[in-house]
Amino acid sequence: MVQTLQYSLQLVQEEARCLVEKGVVSRQQPIYTLCQYVPVREWPLIEVELERCDFMLRDRIGDLLGGECWEND
Repeated sequence: MVQTLQYSLQLVQEEARCLVEKGVVSRQQPIYTLCQYVPVREWPLIEVELERCDFMLRDRIGDLLGGECWEND
């Protein structure tokens, strides 16, 4: 039996946040930049979830992450 992966917006946001924190991508880059860090067969599933949540691939990663709490304000 083949199991179908499903991505939630929260999971996509967590993955993007990790990449930003590591300095691999910046908050100013478009969301489609993330496709470089996701297996090719899984990217269409992420695209569907982003579209379902009204995100466009040209939106910035920062828009996807929304507001963040900073400990050193």
